[in-house]
Amino acid sequence: MIEVLVLAVALSMDAFAVSIGLGSKHKKKASSLALMAGLYFGLFQGLMPLIGYLGGKGVLGWVEAYAPWIAFILLALIGGKMIYEAFSEGVEEDIAIITHRVMLMLAIATSIDAMAAGFALTLLDVAPLLACLIIGVTTLVFSVAGVYIGTRSGTFLEGKAEFVGGVVIVLIGLKILFM
Repeated sequence: MIEVLVLAVALSMDAFAVSIGLGSKHKKKASSLALMAGLYFGLFQGLMPLIGYLGGKGVLGWVEAYAPWIAFILLALIGGKMIYEAFSEGVEEDIAIITHRVMLMLAIATSIDAMAAGFALTLLDVAPLLACLIIGVTTLVFSVAGVYIGTRSGTFLEGKAEFVGGVVIVLIGLKILFM
């Protein structure tokens, strides 16, 4: 279960970083933005690993011997992408008005990685629905906190959160591969 909590925190860093950026740009409506970000990001971050898990279960019989390598490669790619994005400007810099459509697009964009990470859940001894619930709730909490942190600190923490999340995801992939 510790692995699921660590994975949940690491996966939520993408949404956390975007939430910080949104909060830094939209300080006047922080409460409604925090609720919207938490619900959208939490829901999608919780659903996408379930999709990845179900897909992984479907092909696990065919690739079982290579499953740790596949999980490692997917997690290394996700972590590497997050580390790369930590050093680049976020899309939230260009968003002037937050609508449900914008939040839907941001939620999908930040949770695609979680779908690939859902494959790794097939290799962990956890209940997949519980794991996805933990990931979703963790992301909800981090997203709400991210908006409020962004209203106070600006984008100072945005890249650092994504970088740490990326490193942790790569480390989880190494653990799956070697243990």
